Amino acid sequence: MIKETKGQVTAGKGNYAIVVSRFNEFISSKLLAGAIDCLMRHGAAEKQISAVWVPGACEITIAAKKLAQTGKYVAVICLGAVIQGQTHHFEYVCQQVVRGIGQINYDTGVPTVFGVLTCDTLENAIERAGTKMGNAGADAAMTAMEMTNVMEQI
Repeated sequence: MIKETKGQVTAGKGNYAIVVSRFNEFISSKLLAGAIDCLMRHGAAEKQISAVWVPGACEITIAAKKLAQTGKYVAVICLGAVIQGQTHHFEYVCQQVVRGIGQINYDTGVPTVFGVLTCDTLENAIERAGTKMGNAGADAAMTAMEMTNVMEQI
């Protein structure tokens, strides 16, 4: 018989850090609210959740790495919104954030979850921040809880 490991979606007793970008705050504040609501609906107390605001998406990674390295958090959730403009800046920012969050996972072993929207339009971002497409902040919180549980089992 194959041994399977599956994570449960429950907050447990650990602490969660959420790093959120202030740029496009209209969107990122909705993602933060979704993440907090999701964590609390799955058993987290307010004292288990810390939110850290940073200026923009590129700054998410340095704060997330520092939080992961403290050993105080079972997971770090990274939230923000990068919306396509008329320049190539969008691509550079997205690449930097994706690579950085992935590297934090490798370097620290702390589940660091990518909840940064990378959208072509403001309308796409709004849809993913709590309207038609659900809330990507809540999705990131679910991933954080499940991965934390998987890591505990491994």
